[in-house]
Order: sequence, then C-alpha cells, then structure tokens
Amino acid sequence: MESSRSASRAPEPNRPLLAVLRGERRDPPPVWLMRQAGRYLPEYRALRADKGGFLALCYDPASAAEVTLQPIRRFGFDGAILFSDILVIPHALGQDLSFGAGEGPRLVPPLKDSTLEALQAVPQRLQPIYETVRRVAAALPPETTFLGFAGAPWTVATYMIAGEGSKDHGDARIMAYRDPLAFAAIIAAIEQATIDYLCGQIEAGVDAVQIFDSWAGSLAPDQFDRWVIAPTARIVAALKARYPDTPVIAFPKGAGGRLPAYARAVGADAIGLDETVDPVWANDVLPAGLPVQGNLDPLALLAGGEPLEEGVARIRRAFANRPHIFNLGHGIGQFTPIAHVERLLQLVRAER
Repeated sequence: MESSRSASRAPEPNRPLLAVLRGERRDPPPVWLMRQAGRYLPEYRALRADKGGFLALCYDPASAAEVTLQPIRRFGFDGAILFSDILVIPHALGQDLSFGAGEGPRLVPPLKDSTLEALQAVPQRLQPIYETVRRVAAALPPETTFLGFAGAPWTVATYMIAGEGSKDHGDARIMAYRDPLAFAAIIAAIEQATIDYLCGQIEAGVDAVQIFDSWAGSLAPDQFDRWVIAPTARIVAALKARYPDTPVIAFPKGAGGRLPAYARAVGADAIGLDETVDPVWANDVLPAGLPVQGNLDPLALLAGGEPLEEGVARIRRAFANRPHIFNLGHGIGQFTPIAHVERLLQLVRAER
C-alpha cells in the first residue's frame, strides 16, 4: 500500500534520504537533525510566542506545518521531521496533557495513582496532526523526504505512569517489576495506539517514520528485551504488514551493548545511534548493509570549531562504506548558533 503523497513524489534517486533508507549508500550522506524544527530558530520562537504555547502549536495544523517547513527553507535539509510531540499518544488515550511555562509536561491522572481502565480514549485528538501531515506533504520540495514519528512504548509509558518526566524512570521501572501484568497492559495500549497513529501519518503523506525510545538506556538487560525490543518489534512488524514500502527508523537512545541485539530483533530499516555510541564499533557490530543514522554529539555542534569539524570527520570515516544518514545523537540544543548548523552542513556535504 502506498501513501497518497509518495504516489506523486519525485523518483527516489532524487530523494537521497529515502534512497539511503532503502539501503543505498550516498556520498555525501543526506542530513537532517532531530529537533531541527524548534527553539534554536528565531522564526520558531516568534511563531510560538504568537500562538501562546507549545501544545496549541502542535494541534494547530497551519502553525505546525509552518514550523515543520521552517528549517527546510532555511537550511535545505534532506529530511523534514513532523512537528509534534510523543505525548500526543497519552493524550489520545485519555490523559490530560499540559506544558507549563518553563516546566516539563504534565499528564493527569498519572497511572502510578490510577488505572488504565479509568481512562477514556479520545482518538480524535490526533486528527489535527494528520491534517498537519497533509499540509506539509503538499508544500515540501520534491527532493525532501518527509519523516513522521512516535515515541516507543517504554518511553511513553514512563511519562504516563509518573505523570511527568523523571531522571531514573523509577515509577515505571518499579511497576514493571512489581506488577508486570498491569505494566504489560499499559505497553499494549500504547503499542496499538502507536501503530494506528503511525499508519495515520503514512496515509496522510509521510515517506518514512521514526520510533523514538529516548529512555531505553534506563533498563536492565532482561527488562530491555521485554519492554524495549519486543514492543518495538511488534510495531515494526505491524507497519510492515500494512505499508511494506515505508521505511522505519528505530532510535534506542542509551542501548549501548544491546544495540546489535536490538537491530537484529526489531527489524527496522535503519538504526539511529545516540552520541555515546562509538561509530567505529557500531559499524563493526551492526548487520552489514544496515543503514545507520547519527550520531554527532549535540554539544559538539553547540561548541562549534574544532570539536564540530573533528566529530563530523570521524563519523563520516566510520560509515564511509555503509548507508548513512548524518544526524545528531539526540536533539539539537535551543542555544545552538545558526552559524554552527550552517557550518555542519558545509562539512557534511563536502565531497571527499
């Protein structure tokens, strides 16, 4: 099955990021940055101030589409990432979601104090996001790959259970040990909602999707296998059953030595690497020919100068013979100078 957008897109050889996700090596590699649509851009800050809040921005299709397109206009990245948030899934599952000024997200009621059964799903809350996808799909340059995304079940569960972000994700980890049946039900609900949500994005016009497991690194190995690898593998399998031609990028931040097992078991088309992963090691241990994405330290980009230049050169050398999408190891910082991003693109796009 093919999305409405991909049916009218430019041929894949003219979309370098999509070609790499299909297993083709490109030199120079295509590039996009996690959180490239966001607070480091003055045009984003102006629009957010006018809109009056992050969540209002996410749920307004005209504004969210504009934010998605801003870094493409300014930098010409090879990929556009949908502007939204991973916590729209708990919102659609029935938790109240808010973002206070200068604070992190709040989800009410937290499932450490309530039950999944007490929530009443509100799937229509996702409809504005599909409209955002349609608007961006119609406006992107033909050579730009459009990426949708969702959070992985483990990471989303940490917020749903605690009701907020946390340093050690202790509430979710304790529930997974003490009441694995209740925890499995939460994971299953997130998993199904995520499959439906990503399918909706594909149907609306994204070319590929990324699954973010931002807190995968907080789990012990057996728990990692159960709550990170297994649910993500089921999501990928479900997406492949419905949309076999839509690539999936899986990003398990903090996976460390579990990365090869994750790559083999999850079945994604590409693996995202965080900044703690040695790219030489990753190239040696990951399956031959598997596309990888990453993994410059966002703070090297913030620092600029020699750390930036050496970091780019090291990563490009490590993946010189593998399909590679250049990216950061996590999201771009809000105080990153525009000039450093421009320099990054010069370095990545330089011919060997």
